[in-house]
Amino acid sequence: QPSGTGTDHLLYDAKHLVPNKMRDFFCTINLDQEEVFRTQVVEKSLSPYFGEEFYFEIPRTFQWLSFYIYDKSVLQKDLRIGKVSIKKEDLCNYTGKENWFMLQPVDSNSEVQGKVHLELKLNELITDNGSVCQQLVVHIKECHGLPLINGQNCDPYATVSLVGPSRNDQKKTKVKKKTSNPQFNETFYFEVTRSSSYTKKSQFQVEEEDIEKLEVRVDLWNNGNLVQDIFLGEIKVPVKVLRNDSFQAWYLLQPRENGNKSSKTDDLGSLRLNICYTEDCVLPSEYYTSLRNLLLKSADVQPISASAAYILSEVCRDKYDAVLPLVRLLLHHHKLVPFVAAVAELDLKDTQEANTIFRGNTLATRCVDEMMKIVGKHYLKVTLKPVIDEICESPKPCEIDPIKLREGDNVEINMENLRYYVDKVFREIVRSSISCPTLMCDVFYSLRHLAAKRFPNDPHVQYSAVSSFVFLRFFAVAVVSPHTFHLRPHHPDAQTSRTLTLISKAIQTLGSWGSLTKTKLSSFKETFMCEFFKTFQEETFTESVKKFLDDVSSTESKEPSGVSEPVHLKEGEMYKRAQGRTRIGKKNFKKRWFCLTSREFTYHKQQDKEPIFTIPIKNILAVEKLDESSFNKKNMFQVLHGEKPLYIQANNCVEASEWIEALCRVTRCNQKRLSFYHPSAFLNGNWLCCKATIESSEGCARCTADVPADTQIEIDGDRETERIYSLFTINRSKLQKLEEACGSIAVYQGPRKEPDDYSNFTIEDSVATFHTLQQIIDIVEKLNESHEKYQKKRSSSAKYGSEENPIVGKVS
Repeated sequence: QPSGTGTDHLLYDAKHLVPNKMRDFFCTINLDQEEVFRTQVVEKSLSPYFGEEFYFEIPRTFQWLSFYIYDKSVLQKDLRIGKVSIKKEDLCNYTGKENWFMLQPVDSNSEVQGKVHLELKLNELITDNGSVCQQLVVHIKECHGLPLINGQNCDPYATVSLVGPSRNDQKKTKVKKKTSNPQFNETFYFEVTRSSSYTKKSQFQVEEEDIEKLEVRVDLWNNGNLVQDIFLGEIKVPVKVLRNDSFQAWYLLQPRENGNKSSKTDDLGSLRLNICYTEDCVLPSEYYTSLRNLLLKSADVQPISASAAYILSEVCRDKYDAVLPLVRLLLHHHKLVPFVAAVAELDLKDTQEANTIFRGNTLATRCVDEMMKIVGKHYLKVTLKPVIDEICESPKPCEIDPIKLREGDNVEINMENLRYYVDKVFREIVRSSISCPTLMCDVFYSLRHLAAKRFPNDPHVQYSAVSSFVFLRFFAVAVVSPHTFHLRPHHPDAQTSRTLTLISKAIQTLGSWGSLTKTKLSSFKETFMCEFFKTFQEETFTESVKKFLDDVSSTESKEPSGVSEPVHLKEGEMYKRAQGRTRIGKKNFKKRWFCLTSREFTYHKQQDKEPIFTIPIKNILAVEKLDESSFNKKNMFQVLHGEKPLYIQANNCVEASEWIEALCRVTRCNQKRLSFYHPSAFLNGNWLCCKATIESSEGCARCTADVPADTQIEIDGDRETERIYSLFTINRSKLQKLEEACGSIAVYQGPRKEPDDYSNFTIEDSVATFHTLQQIIDIVEKLNESHEKYQKKRSSSAKYGSEENPIVGKVS
């Protein structure tokens, strides 16, 4: 079954917002009407800078990606200033580019989401007097994914109308209480045409002018009881498309025709976004065998520049597009270390001075960067998160630049504060080698020995080769941008951000092997940093760095002497169903702080409080979604363990998906995992899913993840291979240009003609490169055929109004 992936990187700020006075603003990211992320509040501003990045998988189908700007209110409901809404089909027009979007007014008629399942049919009826008339049958079956109203499931009903120039026949379903997925199963009948004599013509007759102008309209509403009903969306189907046929399909709800149009002409301001969205149709694994094998043998190709993986980076306009799927694929198949060593060796051939080693944005450096982000995220958390939390939650003034000092600041006290933080961060780093992932150590080992081989007369280069990554591109970057590495939930405020920047500069300098000398100090651009570093001229710092770099670039096994600390994986606020009964006998839902480590899953009354309830990871038997019908609540999942299931409600679909994935990943190697579970709850003496009356009865549905897998890194190899195929397809013209260049070099042995045609490509061996290119082009053409066959099959099976192909969206 095809699946897909989408990716959003979102960085934004806003300007010239209304009301035209200094206010407190925040921004939300929504899939249709469901909020999935929220920025920090930016206080006292008309042009707030949010500067936050969100990278997430999209776990469901959607129509719109929307961004709402809010005016924060303390006593009243937060006011929505305006929004930017982008249709799913239009996201590709903005991907990879920074754009300013004008804010649009928030109109209730355009705020829709969900879909409705209809069956439409034209019947021929013969009356008692022998005449024929035409009857329209509308069977409204169900709806799915209707929005929450004020945080609660809605009370939906539908109106079904047959609309024409001179008629508007309307009928109404019953109201369904507290559900976003109402089951209506109601049928309505409408007379479409006037009767004609059955004796004149035995076949069905239609008055064309009537049919051309008639349409079926279904409107969804939330029953407001004592207040006004709220519009939830509509669909329109021309009767003429039915003819003598019957249609049954899902229809996506649409806004009203006047939705999102306002009589207001006021400028509400604008929002700057940088969006990257990708979506792939992933075929069954066997289709990718040839491409996967060609990529995986890249490290063994001589020269490395003739390999498929290297050619991929050559033809992509931005190397990062190639690096992400390539690194993940090679990681998944344990082929990354030899490939990085091969491309790093090619890098070093062009490096003339030891002090510039691995400083550029080459394929080698980007592969190592991406590897550290994927493999080292838990390493960063256990090493830096406690001290970063201290800096952000109890900040001390650390500004030492005389120009930026505030009135009343004491530069000597600030310098002491900064020195305290730098010492603490540095100490945590140099003591952390025991936690450094083995894969990172293997890569550093290769880089270290390649550098020593390239510059045999420089005793320091083997250390700078490693420090340029682990200090400059890993720890220092994580310190200055903790939100990007999930060390903090939001971008720090301006003062804290400045403190982290100064700490990051210090860590970069301390980590640069051999930099703490008098000659180096004089080269600082900022005089204040030179003065600050005079306090660090101690042999212990350089020795600590050297020992740390030795440890993390060693291939020796590093077993901890004592019991290792549990790895912190995820935490956040959610709702859980009470385990016991309340005084009135009804179980309720309570807000709790949840924490997942490699050792246990706990929840607490508040963050940083002692746990109320603990489940050892080894005791978790399954983690699965829970049907909404169980408690009429969306985004629910269940954790099955030795006792009764723990039912949890996440705040949105993205959060629920991330928690389920994290829990599944850390428990997949548990020996007693279940193979079957109950997708609904046990209520009123029976399981809602299978009606079994014994609470301990075996589940009625197969678990979605009952096979052990890698608990550290979750990678879909087929998805990454499909992404690489897409990149080759997009850059087909460059592949052909590179192929022509190889042919020209191989045939013409004299001085190269028209070097501009291929001077940007690295071609060490034209024959070997040409051979690989031919293999790539042949494989891509075969995959093109497979995709075309699938698209034809999909098109032929699609009905009018049917929902788009349910490709799984991934925003990571």
